[in-house]
Amino acid sequence: MVTRLQFIDKNQFDIKELKEAADIIKDGGLVAFPTETVYGLGADGLKEEAAKKIYAAKGRPSDNPLILHIADVSALEELSTKVPKSAYDLAEKFWPGPLTMILNKSGKVPYGTTGGLETVAVRMPNDEVALALIKMSGAYIAAPSANTSGRPSPTTAKHVMDDLSGKIDMVLDGGQVGIGIESTIVDLTGEYPTILRPGYITKSMLEEVVGEVRLDAAILKENKDKNLKPKAPGMKYKHYAPKGDLTIFEGNMEHIIAKINELAAENIANGQKVGIIATTETSDQYKHGIVKTVGTRADELTVAHGLYAVLREFDDLGVNLIYAESFEEYELGQAIMNRLLKAAGYDVVHIN
Repeated sequence: MVTRLQFIDKNQFDIKELKEAADIIKDGGLVAFPTETVYGLGADGLKEEAAKKIYAAKGRPSDNPLILHIADVSALEELSTKVPKSAYDLAEKFWPGPLTMILNKSGKVPYGTTGGLETVAVRMPNDEVALALIKMSGAYIAAPSANTSGRPSPTTAKHVMDDLSGKIDMVLDGGQVGIGIESTIVDLTGEYPTILRPGYITKSMLEEVVGEVRLDAAILKENKDKNLKPKAPGMKYKHYAPKGDLTIFEGNMEHIIAKINELAAENIANGQKVGIIATTETSDQYKHGIVKTVGTRADELTVAHGLYAVLREFDDLGVNLIYAESFEEYELGQAIMNRLLKAAGYDVVHIN
C-alpha cells in the first residue's frame, strides 16, 4: 500500500480538498488527520471491519477501546442508550475540545470499536479539518492516535508517516498540533464522574461544571491487573514509549540535576548514548549527554506541547538512555506525569 500525504491549511482550506479522504472513510479505509490534541487514525467507527483495520495498522490490542469523534452533540443520542445531564453540561462547556466522555453504548456501536465493552467513548475535536472530515464522510470516526501502538503519540504528519507509511491509505498534513497530549477522558456511567485519563481539561475545570469528580486510582501508578478490561485508552498497556530506556527522577531539583549529571557522565563513558529531558529553568545545568528542553514549568502547556516530539527526537538520534525530571502531579502536570510514567514503564527514582 502506498500512503498518500496531502497537505491542508487548517486556517484556509476548501472542504472539497477533503473529498478523497472522506471517500476513503466511507469505503472503510484509514485516514490519519490532525486534531487539537494529537494526530488521529480514523475509520468509520460504526463499521466493525473498518475498526479492525485500525487495530491491525497500529498493532493495537483488541481490548483497547477506540474513541468515536463526532461533529454534533445530537450524535450522543444515537451512540448511547442513556445520556446523563452531566454529558450535555460538559459538552456545552468544553466541546468542541479535548474532552472524551464515556457513556453506555447503543446497539449501533459495534463491540469491535468499544473493545468488547458495553460503553462507548465519544468526543468532538476542536479542529476545523477534523470536524469537516467527520461531516463530509457522514461517519462517526473512530480515531486513536496515529502511531504504532506503544510509541509516542504523533504531533506532526511526519511522525505519522514514520510509523504508519505503507499501512494506511492517507495522511492529512495539517501542521503541528496545538496541545500535544491526548484528551481528558471522564467516565459518566457511574455514581460520580471519574477521570480515567488526565489531559488539558483538568479535574478542577470539570468540577466547576458537574460538582464532585473522582480520579481513577491507576492514573499515576501502575495497574498490574492482567485481567483488566480497560474502559479507556491508556489504562492497561505501556504507552508513549521511546526506543531508549526512560527513567524519571523526582525529589529535590538540585539533587536531581546532580544525580542525572553523574549518571550521564558514567554511562557515556561506558559507550551509551544519553538523552536528558530538561526544562528552560534547568537545561543549562546539565553538562553531559544530549539535552532537550521540553518547555517551561511556568507554562506547563509548553511541556505538554513538546513532550512527544522530544521523545521522538531521541529515537531519531539513537539514544539508549533517557533521564527526565518529574512534574508536580497537579492540574496539567498530572497529565504530563501520567504520560511520562507510562512511557517509562513506571521506572521512577526518588532523590532526597
